[in-house]
Amino acid sequence: MSARLSLLRVRLGAAAALMGAVTLAATLLTVTGMARIGDRIGASIAAERRIDSYATLSTQVSQFLVIALEAAQTGLPQSQRATRIDRLSQDISRSFAQLRRDNAEAVAAVGQLGLDAQSRTATRSLLIARMEAHFGSARDALMASDMTAEQLTAFLNAFSSGFDPQLNAAVTGELRSRELIIADIARLRGQLVRWALLLGGVGAVLAAAVYFGLVGPQFRRLDLLAGAARRIGRGDFAIALPDGARDEIGGLFRETNRAAHALAQRKAQVDAEWAGLRDTIADRTEALRQANAELSQIDENRRRFFADVSHELRTPLTVILMEAQLARKAAGDRSAALETIERRALRMGRRIDDLLRVARSESGALELETAAFDLSQAVREAVVDARDLANSAGMQVTLDAETPVSALGDANWMRQVVTGLIDNAVRHARAGQAVQVTVRQGADVARVQVTDNGPGIAVTPPEAVFERFRKGRPGEGFGIGLALAKWVMQAQGGQIAVQSPVPDADRIGDAPGTRITLCLPLVEGAA
Repeated sequence: MSARLSLLRVRLGAAAALMGAVTLAATLLTVTGMARIGDRIGASIAAERRIDSYATLSTQVSQFLVIALEAAQTGLPQSQRATRIDRLSQDISRSFAQLRRDNAEAVAAVGQLGLDAQSRTATRSLLIARMEAHFGSARDALMASDMTAEQLTAFLNAFSSGFDPQLNAAVTGELRSRELIIADIARLRGQLVRWALLLGGVGAVLAAAVYFGLVGPQFRRLDLLAGAARRIGRGDFAIALPDGARDEIGGLFRETNRAAHALAQRKAQVDAEWAGLRDTIADRTEALRQANAELSQIDENRRRFFADVSHELRTPLTVILMEAQLARKAAGDRSAALETIERRALRMGRRIDDLLRVARSESGALELETAAFDLSQAVREAVVDARDLANSAGMQVTLDAETPVSALGDANWMRQVVTGLIDNAVRHARAGQAVQVTVRQGADVARVQVTDNGPGIAVTPPEAVFERFRKGRPGEGFGIGLALAKWVMQAQGGQIAVQSPVPDADRIGDAPGTRITLCLPLVEGAA
């Protein structure tokens, strides 16, 4: 019997050792492979981060050009030019410093991909240096006091033409590096799959040998043990398993017999204790009910607090609005300034509404409201909000709106979307000097169209401008605003579309132009 017991242990130990070896090999393969793939993924994420840094640099340089061209065209003196661009110049310099640090880290990280990949990454530092030198020259020229407005404008245009190809080349290089990293990840994955299949085959053969040569003969005895366990589970403790064998399973039989006897004794004690347990459960249930009532009261207090905050914030704003309106009627030539105060106070009130809606929502996120509103009035307010920026750019914004147009959606967000579209047209179509906004009520939808007299959209198809980080025109930002506008329209059950160039019959000038169309459902019965 002891020989049998010893043989069982030896066989189980050998099987366990073989399975452990296969498992260890699989673990080492997994750890090594995941570590290498993790390094590649980290390098890919770093490349994405550098692409984002280039995007930030592009936006900053675009802002610099807008401010610099405006300063040059308006003939501002050198001191004022320096004041206007000083902070933005510092931000751009910090972006260049960050790009240099990131590129140095990238050179060290891509060493595992080979000397060619490391050399290509190192050459991007030259592009960064050239871009920084171009920017420094443009900044110095803007600081110079002996350059005329025409000379500054020409110099800045030359800077823009030279800077964009270098920025695009740097971004293209980063994209190529990311592609190489992804290709290396695919190669590593193939190697891991082949090794995993090999180890899986070895493990399957070993498992079959252990099952049919060692485990199977013991199953009949384990079936007896399982039957006894089921009887114990049903509360039948009259168990009498054969306990003559002196191996491990025989020991389980003996322990099961003893456990069944002990459980029979314990059952009598449990029955006696159950009555007391029911009383304890009742007490705890009552305590939970009271705690739930307290939580409900806390939630009610929170809602009341937000209502009080709303009242406290609205009261001073209401006073400001009333005083501004009264003063505007009686202030004579100061009515324009008071009208501006009134308009800004209204905008402050809308922002407070946004904050309160976020605070009151269950999710803590901004939720759009769906209600009937006058779309013409909302668009008219948007035009007023955007008119200051348009006037400063020398552009004329015209509004042609049917009144009233009853639409279904969120009036506040529709006003912000239209304001953003007008601002976008002011930035990208300034040369056209005109933006036209129309509001019409169709058979089944309310429609808003914002048309500019700019150069049009360069990407194909034009609808791609609604994707994040897609540029509508080379060198003019990454289009996040249009992606947000699309989300707002879809969240209201509406649609947004773009046409570029604008059909000949609808153009407002000689340029190709761009037209953005917003559609909202009408209030039932409005059609």
